[in-house]
Amino acid sequence: MRLGIFRGLRDRIDRLFGRGVVDEALFEELEEALLSADVGVTTTHDILDALREHVKKNRVKSAGDIRSELAAQISSRLQDEAGELAISPNPPTVYLFIGVNGAGKTTTIAKLGHSLIQGGKKVLFAAGDTFRAAAIEQLETWAKRVGADFVRGAPGGDSAAVIFDAITAAKARGADYVLADTAGRQHTKASLMSELSKVIKVAEKAAGRPPDEVLLVLDGNTGQNAIRQAEEFAKAAGVTGAVITKLDGTPKGGAVIGVKEKLGIPVKLVGLGEHPGDLRAFDPEEFAHELIG
Repeated sequence: MRLGIFRGLRDRIDRLFGRGVVDEALFEELEEALLSADVGVTTTHDILDALREHVKKNRVKSAGDIRSELAAQISSRLQDEAGELAISPNPPTVYLFIGVNGAGKTTTIAKLGHSLIQGGKKVLFAAGDTFRAAAIEQLETWAKRVGADFVRGAPGGDSAAVIFDAITAAKARGADYVLADTAGRQHTKASLMSELSKVIKVAEKAAGRPPDEVLLVLDGNTGQNAIRQAEEFAKAAGVTGAVITKLDGTPKGGAVIGVKEKLGIPVKLVGLGEHPGDLRAFDPEEFAHELIG
């Protein structure tokens, strides 16, 4: 993931550890550095408390010696047995992508579809964001570009009906995956969140089981606001995993830790750029080492 993510934070931590002294000033400056990356107050304090205990227990004298322990503390908070995408034994596997407008749902669908198709899978995109004609057109363009089947409805139509039709079509065509877009629902709008619940129920009816994944797409640049969004979406939609986008340029990626630790939502994918191949499975250890250098 070393694409410049958190470079400023890494440089700052390098300077801190370069002092070569383990004292309270080091912990105070480390606290400020983690908070600046939007790690979150509670999580930052928990990490630093664990570091202090490690230093005391192991009689650590060198600042450089606690770098690996810091990475381990971050990584441990992100480990999750459910970190891999679920795959149904009875195709098609159905993934719903939810989140606010601009978070990167459509491009995430395109990238994941590209990866699956490159792996020999037959994929169908469902244009469930019927509230925006541009979203339908954008997803259709991506479908043609990566070689996915495509199901759409009329702009302003019933989003749930589009997704029902897409799953039905996928069964008839022998598709392995349905990747379904949804409207960019503002997490403060109760009526829209309620409609999202309807979409999920209709998808369950069409598939004969709950969606295999309900993936909440979060913009890594929004920092702690991403956690607030995740809280609301988790209540309405039974989120099974998070996708954190735009991590290639954000200074606020520490919020990833809060999504997992505070809400219990595993981070499953991360977006690291604009190209079809710039979507990766989330690796907690790689992320932790990238965060601190």
